[in-house]
Amino acid sequence: MKAQGVAVSVPIWAPTDENLRRAADLLRAGELVVMPTETVYGLGCLPSAEAVQRLFHAKGRPESRPIPILVSSTAALKQVVLEWPPQAQALIEAFWPGPLTIVVPAAPSLPQELTAGTGTVGVRQPRHPVAIRLLELAGGYLAVTSANRSGEEPAATAQEAVAALGASVAAAIDGGPAELGVPSTVVSLVGGEVQVLRLGAIGKSELLRVLRAGPARSRCTIPSSESDLR
Repeated sequence: MKAQGVAVSVPIWAPTDENLRRAADLLRAGELVVMPTETVYGLGCLPSAEAVQRLFHAKGRPESRPIPILVSSTAALKQVVLEWPPQAQALIEAFWPGPLTIVVPAAPSLPQELTAGTGTVGVRQPRHPVAIRLLELAGGYLAVTSANRSGEEPAATAQEAVAALGASVAAAIDGGPAELGVPSTVVSLVGGEVQVLRLGAIGKSELLRVLRAGPARSRCTIPSSESDLR
């Protein structure tokens, strides 16, 4: 990616605990921060209406598309989800922390700007240690989407993310190149049906191994190929 002229003014910090605390302070002030995950780099903010609107603007993302939430641990789920369906346990035991986003009914406290009026939210616990630490310092969860302009390739490094997003970002944490370089797989558990919305870092065979066993056994829809939901 070619860096925009304003991108050079965005600080890119090493993932020291001091810098992560500074980033958490920025997030609490309503700013946007680029953060590493094992899939691709993310653009994070507090799950407030104002911060989420800034995220949509920075990314050029249609406001009809919900923003997922990353959690530091499963204990944080009670703050962002209304229901945790029984099928979810098998999935998180197999794939969390890791590159699986699970869509479930959202807690009513989440702003409509984040859920896009769907009443649902995608949640994921990443396995990147820097992401986990920043989430902990920021209160246990953040609204996070891929750190790129909507429709463009996801960023695999902090430098790529800053080049794409420019001065709309307050700071970036450099956790090294993304391990996987592809977005998470997205599974919906809304309405008692298992529906795979996007095949990503977790493939069809891995999903079927879990979804065909135990409580995850139910009607299951899996797309025939990967879909582009950047």
